[in-house]
Amino acid sequence: MKQEFLDKIKRELINGYAKKRHPFRYFTLATMHNGAPRQRTVILRKLQDDFTLVLYTDSRSQKVADIKECPTVSALFYHPKKLIQVKVEGNAEIVSDKSHLDSYWKSIPENSKKDYITKLPPGSPIDNPDHTTYYTDKNYFCMIKIIPNTIEILQLKRPNHMRALYTNTTVGWQGQFIVP
Repeated sequence: MKQEFLDKIKRELINGYAKKRHPFRYFTLATMHNGAPRQRTVILRKLQDDFTLVLYTDSRSQKVADIKECPTVSALFYHPKKLIQVKVEGNAEIVSDKSHLDSYWKSIPENSKKDYITKLPPGSPIDNPDHTTYYTDKNYFCMIKIIPNTIEILQLKRPNHMRALYTNTTVGWQGQFIVP
């Protein structure tokens, strides 16, 4: 039963990036900055077989600086119709392989590339959003991989809620039901 619960969540996470309207497409990513948590909404771009989460960002963003300072992160997903919450905790890695980044960059739709070519870094003050300027000859596209240590799943339902904690071990994911 524990394995089926984890398999169900894996399918939901795959749907999160495969189906544009799936609630797991957008999730909350928490990093640490100067000893305090920082949260933001990001987009799930891929789920690897080992539950590694992949997202894209601008390499100049605060989240990249936070991860370089402290790679421990937390990701939170919620499906409002199915009443499922998934919390993934692990370590983030900044992908630096240029050929790997270039292959993903080529797959990004042209209108979405603007997110990674602004002349000013994300969070810079500007007078007017319509006056944002862009590079045509370079980009700041970056990928982040979150390698999970634990996955906690909460399924709200009656008569009993279900909650389980899975830990990534040398022999694979080991699960334990816990009190909701």
